[in-house]
Amino acid sequence: MEYRRCDSGEDAEAIYRLRYKAYRAFGFVSPNERCFTTDHLDDAENCYRFGVYLEGNLVSTVRVHHQTRDTPDAPVMSVFGDVLLPRLKAGESFINPSLLAADPEFTRIYKALPYITLRLAVVANNYFQTTSCVCMVRDEHTAFYQRIFGSVQAGDPRSYPPFSVPVYLYDSDCATNLAKTIQRFPFFKATPLEERLLFSKRGHQELPSLTVLPSTKYIRAA
Repeated sequence: MEYRRCDSGEDAEAIYRLRYKAYRAFGFVSPNERCFTTDHLDDAENCYRFGVYLEGNLVSTVRVHHQTRDTPDAPVMSVFGDVLLPRLKAGESFINPSLLAADPEFTRIYKALPYITLRLAVVANNYFQTTSCVCMVRDEHTAFYQRIFGSVQAGDPRSYPPFSVPVYLYDSDCATNLAKTIQRFPFFKATPLEERLLFSKRGHQELPSLTVLPSTKYIRAA
């Protein structure tokens, strides 16, 4: 497995196509000519888009928004902004993972893909030292977020266009759950180097890492 931070170009377009393929398979989005699923928040300054690759094949993706008082943009704000904006103004900060998608051909074989992909949100919370991880979750996935991340429901179901299913707001308090989650599921742990490679802002002339290897297996070996 490899992670790739996809800021632009063909990598980003491949992610948009994978989202569309995954969501169309379950009827969550309407057809469009480009076969893309994207929105303006993909270009927000606090957005980090990731592809997860298995032996060179893009198999899943997630994007992460780091929300603060100065950078509040995130998908969750378009649906639950009335709940979260007062908290941001009070000084809290969030990680909002969204548009999690996996290639249907691989999810049948690799049951751990959701864990490997959402590991990026756990790493982001630890790197940015945020208050909470806030997610918009479909009804059938709420038990997963409760069990794995200790998330609790923080908002009633609301519509989330262009998706055809309502979503719930789920909140995982980092002070309560982050260390506990990593201790219970050690593969969520990352080295400081991996965290920096994934989430640090690059200088104007600094070249990005092509791929980042999850450091869990190296920690275990050490």
